[in-house]
Amino acid sequence: MQVSVTANVSSTNCTISVYSNAAANQWINVDDVTFAKNGGGTTLQVKGGDVSSVKKNEDKGALYYNASGTQQDPLLILRNAGMNYARLKVWVNPADGYNNKARVLTMASRIKAQGMKLLVDFHYSDSWADPGKQVPPAAWSGHSLSQLVTDVYNHTYDVLNALKAQGTTADMVQVGNEINPGMLLPTGSTSNWGNLSQLLKSGISAVKAVNSSTLVMLHLAEGGDNATFRWWFDQAVAYGVPFDVIGASYYCYWHGPMSGLQTNLNDMASRYGKPVLVAETAYGFTTAQDDAETNIFTSSLASTCGYPATAQGQRDAFQAVVNIVKNVPNGRGMGVFYWEPAWTAQAGAGWDPTNPSSGNGWENQALFDYSSRALTAMSVYGSM
Repeated sequence: MQVSVTANVSSTNCTISVYSNAAANQWINVDDVTFAKNGGGTTLQVKGGDVSSVKKNEDKGALYYNASGTQQDPLLILRNAGMNYARLKVWVNPADGYNNKARVLTMASRIKAQGMKLLVDFHYSDSWADPGKQVPPAAWSGHSLSQLVTDVYNHTYDVLNALKAQGTTADMVQVGNEINPGMLLPTGSTSNWGNLSQLLKSGISAVKAVNSSTLVMLHLAEGGDNATFRWWFDQAVAYGVPFDVIGASYYCYWHGPMSGLQTNLNDMASRYGKPVLVAETAYGFTTAQDDAETNIFTSSLASTCGYPATAQGQRDAFQAVVNIVKNVPNGRGMGVFYWEPAWTAQAGAGWDPTNPSSGNGWENQALFDYSSRALTAMSVYGSM
């Protein structure tokens, strides 16, 4: 087992203690202890953030400020902190129009203008797709497998070709979002890998048809669950699904201890010979509310991870995830995306595209505080 642990050393001396939750007369052997500045390991290629909510937030009146209090474009603030890769989700026909093809094209132009690379995250839905729901778009409802295979190809090609035509070619693409149970359920369920593999291959073919050098990521949630990842990717390989990158969502308050993430990423990289990255992670800087929507991150969840719900605790939790990826053997740790660093609480910019009055349950995990000023956790990008 390999474990990477972050520590802030404020003087010239440091004492390391190791505790094991073991029964009497049991032993633990700890060896090969290494101290490394900024987490050691390799420099990450991908220093990313998902900025899908920025356009809607800004349209509803949100402003953003750097650490010095100067109002700036949030993408510029993030880039100046060291972020070099931006992620945008795509919905097929969302009720409010945000995260559709047209909005993605607009944001892609801004991202590329900042000199950042672009990851496009296809949900193949009109709203959120995740392990709990993989609902086909309304326009595809009732379609047969063969029709869905065509739908996936056409939608993927259409969005990516439009990006290419405006000079903002996607550098990486997710064919599906957190597709642990499959995609476009029930047709593309993991209970029928024959169907799922056809859908995945269709999307991947569209990606490569637009630009053969665009990387394809397959993305699962529960980044600390090695058994699930092994089973899922063994099936993908057995069914001949081609991919370039393995992506994992990892939230320490949901997905187990960080040692599990390290074990899983190390195993994925060696087992399949592919680069791995954390496609989503985040942590709270407070448990206070900034709107009426109940926040997802609470004091109870903070106690699960062991990092305080403070600005420094957020920074340390983010840094710990980064260090794990940096220490994946053989330089196969590709990078980390912080999920929605700029999704601050803004009236009208809530989570539900069908309900304009919905709020934001994520604002206490953004990298901007409740005055919309950059937090210290943003500096982690500089250590990647």
